[in-house]
This record gives sequence, structure tokens and C-alpha cells, in this order.
Amino acid sequence: MSKNTRRTFATLKPARERATKLAKGPVADSRQQKSVAAKSRQAPAVKKLRKPAPTAEAKTVAKTVRAVAGPAARRSASRVPSLRPWTRAEVREAFVRFRKANPEPKGELEHLNPYTLLVAVVLSAQATDAGVNKATRALFAVADTPAKMLALGEEKVRDYIKTIGLYRNKARNVIALSEKLLTDFNGEVPRSRAGIESLPGAGRKTANVVLNMAFGEHTMAVDTHVFRVGNRTGMAPGRTPLEVELELERVIPDEFMLHAHHWLILHGRYTCLARSPRCAVCLINDLCRWPEKTI
Repeated sequence: MSKNTRRTFATLKPARERATKLAKGPVADSRQQKSVAAKSRQAPAVKKLRKPAPTAEAKTVAKTVRAVAGPAARRSASRVPSLRPWTRAEVREAFVRFRKANPEPKGELEHLNPYTLLVAVVLSAQATDAGVNKATRALFAVADTPAKMLALGEEKVRDYIKTIGLYRNKARNVIALSEKLLTDFNGEVPRSRAGIESLPGAGRKTANVVLNMAFGEHTMAVDTHVFRVGNRTGMAPGRTPLEVELELERVIPDEFMLHAHHWLILHGRYTCLARSPRCAVCLINDLCRWPEKTI
């Protein structure tokens, strides 16, 4: 190779190296980008923030509203109306009218004694009284005491009450509460709220019904009908069944308390209906604060 040729190649070499680097640049960049992308795919996903778990108190309130008050009450509970409070004279007048129309109101759950009343109320959760009565007539004919119920056994109890919603769990509770009555209360239904509420399947509403109907206590059992009447009329507004219960106990004169919850249940079941209240035949339509009365 001549001297001139070697000189020419020496001159062109840096240019070739620069061209080679330029040519490899995008490839290297592409590889680098792929590597970064791969690493990002391997990186752990960022966890989504979760809402804080509800407190035990919130769970209890929600469970009470579902089990005792029903769907209509859950909707009402979110918006307690701001209505003019009833006067004591108006509350008294309402119950004077209820008493005049029905001096001795009775609960519609069929029972033979305090024990069968307790069982019937436990079975009535999320079920109609008519449906419970249909199932318990045959059951109570063969098992009207805790000992007889235990002898019958859970499987046979299920067969008797299988037409009632949640019958498997309820049959389990009936057997469990019967056993607890025998072991802790000598086979007798306790005459205290704490004692009744300690039984499987029994809550505050059950205790109030049993104490009132079996033992004549002045308690207020708030079901979906009482909850609706208390809020709709404005007599005892509240966001939970307990609030309505305590307000009714505060405003209703003691002379009416023995039958008060029966009058309110019957009024809600047959007159102050959830969907189409019969305001035209309501005994207390002139006292009611509901702004949408159909009269």
C-alpha cells in the first residue's frame, strides 16, 4: 500500500468510527429502554388505598337496622325528617284514640307459654308472623318446653320450620337457647333483659317482646312498623331502632306503655303502610306531621 493510500485511510478512520457509533446508538438506546420497561414490569404493583374497616359499633348499628327494621327502615334511617315535635297532649290524644278503638290489643305470634313465645320471636326475624305461626303450630304441639325441644333435636326442628327463611340457622339457635335455658336458668325464661339477650338468636327486640307479653313489663319493641310510624308521623324520629325506642319511651304516658308497642305495630301493619299509607282512615291523621299525607 502506498504512502498516500495509508494517509487517506488514516484520515477516514475517525469518520468511520463516528458513523459506527451513530449507527449503534439507537439500537443501544432501544435495548436500554426495553431493559427499563422490563424492570418496571417486574416492580411490585402499587397497592390501592383501602377504606378503613367499619368500627364494631357501626357494624352493630347496621346489623340491628337490617335484622329488626327491614329495607324501608334502612332508607328512612339515612334521612330523619325535621318535623315539628309532638306535644305531650297530642301524644296522649293519639293513644286515647288507639285505646278506644282497640282496648286490648294482642300480638299476632301464636304461643303457649313464655318459652314458646321466646322461640316464636326468634323465628320471626326477617319473617312474617303468619309464616311463623304456620310452622310453629305443629312444632309447639310436640315441643313446648326446652327439654322437649332438645329431645326433638336440631334436624327435626329444621323439618318443622323449613318454610321460614334462614331456617337452618334458626333451628340451630332454638336448640342452643333451649340448652342454655336448662343449664343456666333452670329451664325458665329469664325475666331480665340481660338474661334474654344472653340467649342465642335473641337480641334487644326479642327481649322487649318477651318482657312485655310474657311478664307485663313496660317495654317498647321496635320492628319495621314501629320504626316507620315513629319517623313518618314525627312522634319519635330516630336514625336507629334504639333511638326510636328510647324516644317513644320518653314521650308516651306510662298508662299506655303496656299496650303501646302493639298499637303502633298494628297501626303500621294495617294503616300506616310502607308503600300506600291509608291516611284517609287513619285515627291520628290530624296529628301526624307527615307532609305527604293523602287526605
